[in-house]
Amino acid sequence: MRKFLAIVILSLVMLGLAACGGGNQPFLETFDAPGEWRTGSDIDVEGEVKDGVFDLLVKADDMTIWTTAAKSFGSGVYEVEATQVDGPLDNGYGMLFRVDDENDDFYLFEISGDGYVWIGRYRNGGNDEIEPLVGDGWMESTAVNTGLNTVNKLKVEAEDANMIFYVNNQEVGRVTDNAFNKGDIGLIVRTLGAGGVRVQFDNFSVTPIQK
Repeated sequence: MRKFLAIVILSLVMLGLAACGGGNQPFLETFDAPGEWRTGSDIDVEGEVKDGVFDLLVKADDMTIWTTAAKSFGSGVYEVEATQVDGPLDNGYGMLFRVDDENDDFYLFEISGDGYVWIGRYRNGGNDEIEPLVGDGWMESTAVNTGLNTVNKLKVEAEDANMIFYVNNQEVGRVTDNAFNKGDIGLIVRTLGAGGVRVQFDNFSVTPIQK
């Protein structure tokens, strides 16, 4: 049985950017240019926009790293493509949405290279609350394309407190939760015992739901 590790979340060391933009306009990030995404590197992590993707490598063991876009959205359809290109398959990677960068609060939707899904919310970077919102934590799912160099598309339909989660157009969970109603978007990679996990992200889109 896959074990979930409750670890401290570390944000990528880079320029601090206040959330701006987004709102009621459709958004598409193709990563053809860095934009306002946070980038940087140190002994444990490398994150950069290159060759039309956001390339995020976590070299350290038992570490979680994220980057955000300096945008703000509420109700909408959130979609991103993610491809693990290196490292052990026992990992986690995916998207954040409704991120409060000041308090490190957000909803998290991630998959693993060996075919699991995790849906939940973090408060205060996980120091106060790390809570799965669907199931008891990691859930095995045949919707995930496993292994290296396979593309997975993550999608969330988030209308107010109602959220439905999809992997490769297959529903993997739904929940009603009103902890966070708007915020930034982000990308996340975590290592769960062994480092060297590299994931490339592309085509992050948000289509606002008009009221």
